[in-house]
This record gives sequence, structure tokens and C-alpha cells, in this order.
Amino acid sequence: MEKLTQAQAELIVRTMADTAVKNEAYFSDLDAVMGDADFGVSLAGGFGAVLKEWDSFDMSSIGSFLLNVASVITRNTGGCSGPVWGTLFMRCGMAFRDKSELGLGEIIEALKSAIEGISKRGGAVLGDKTLLDALNAIVVSLEGSLNGDSLVDAFQKAADAAYETRETTKDWVAKRGRQSFTGDRSIGTYDPGIVAVGDMAQAICEALRGK
Repeated sequence: MEKLTQAQAELIVRTMADTAVKNEAYFSDLDAVMGDADFGVSLAGGFGAVLKEWDSFDMSSIGSFLLNVASVITRNTGGCSGPVWGTLFMRCGMAFRDKSELGLGEIIEALKSAIEGISKRGGAVLGDKTLLDALNAIVVSLEGSLNGDSLVDAFQKAADAAYETRETTKDWVAKRGRQSFTGDRSIGTYDPGIVAVGDMAQAICEALRGK
């Protein structure tokens, strides 16, 4: 299987940022159903800062680039989203230190580390109806592609799995964040973090395919 290049890694982050900024109102509307309606604003603030500071990042390796992104996200993303998304990029940056290309196995292990870090940081676990469930769906899907699919095809299957997580978790009770305060009333609602991960994953695949 081919490897992910540094240019592609940079494209992935830029696509995530563009998706967050583009969907600021949509993600906030989702959060307004059972939360405090600031998720989209927080995410757009953090990723918008990433785009503004892009030219100042250390691009000498994928790891150094992602650690720069982690720092900006943590400083500029409001609420609990800052530590969560900052940890995602920090753990991946640490795993990819000095790397200019990545194999699928390395990506899987970094995402596992990110899930572990986010869980430790915020206390959420799989099944709590948070973005961890979408990230885990990506990991499980990628593991199934280790011995066959092309890199982009593996990413597409993982993106589809992440996107589907919004439906498979819809009827769960939210156990973290503002939504958890609503108890059983959170059943039948979408978690905005899960939706964001799925939308970003789909946008990443389109970008990698040059669409």
C-alpha cells in the first residue's frame, strides 16, 4: 500500500479547517438541540486560527506541523472542544515526529493514541455518544483495510463508517457534555462532534481524490 505524503497530510488538515469554518452555523444548530449552541462557533474559531497562522507553521515534518496545529487549536478553540481537538492533533503529532510520509499502520496507531488521550483528558469512553465513537469507527475500518485496499479507498471506507456513526449513535443516551444533562431526552438527537468528524472525513476523501 502506498504511503500518505506530507503534502496530503497538510491537505487533510486544511480540509478539516475549511469544513469547520464552512459549517459553523450548521454545527451550532445541531448543538442547540440539546447543548448550548456554541460547538460550531468554537470549532470554527480554532480551525479559522489554524488557517490564519498556516504560513508560520514548521513544515519540516508531518509531526512538527501537527504539533503546531495542536497548539493553535488548543489556544483558540472555546469550551471543551479545545482540549479535545488539541489532543487529537497533539497525539498524532507526537506519533509522527520526524516523519515525511506515513503508512496506514502508523496512522491507525496514532489515532488509537489520540482516542486514549482524549478519553483521559475528558473522561469520555466509547459508547458515551461523543466524537470518540466516530474516531473509533475510523480505526476499526482502517484496520480492515490493512491488507488490501489502496490508501484512498481505505480512507473512503473509514469515512463512510464515521459518517454512519451519526445514525448508529442517534438513539443512544448522551453521557458527556451539555447533552448529558438532558438524560433520556438526548435519545433521537445527533451529537455534533460525531457529525463533524463524519463530515470532515468525507470532505477529506473528496480532497484526496481531487474532486
